[in-house]
Amino acid sequence: MLTSVDRLLFIKQVPIFKELRDDFIVRLASVMDELSFPANDTIFRQGDQGRSLYIVVSGRVKVDIDNQQLVVFSKGESFGEMAVFDAQPHSTSATTLERCECLELTQEQLYDAIEETPEIAVNIIGALSRRIRELNEKINAIGSNN
Repeated sequence: MLTSVDRLLFIKQVPIFKELRDDFIVRLASVMDELSFPANDTIFRQGDQGRSLYIVVSGRVKVDIDNQQLVVFSKGESFGEMAVFDAQPHSTSATTLERCECLELTQEQLYDAIEETPEIAVNIIGALSRRIRELNEKINAIGSNN
């Protein structure tokens, strides 16, 4: 478990929270839950209803569709954003590759954060856009190899 100071310092380094005011980050850090998962544990399954965004504090999490690995997230990276924004079931599954600690930001907490500091939405949209571009590049590379 992170101390409150360590949690604050960690959150300040997370890309989706960079450039946000310190007072806002302090409040955000205070509402986020810290979750522990053993190795090879399912955080969520494809088709599950999504209500939280997760940030990896330690360990690694793989995200896949029908057992086809898409990406591995590690310290400071977030996942689960799409289901939080569109209120649709998860389009992927997330499984720990090793023991993991994650911070959880619920849909309600995220919406409150966006209302107070809209820049967080812009940061998340930027992260999702980069992720889509990377997946497009992977798909294009697979297509050109066939």
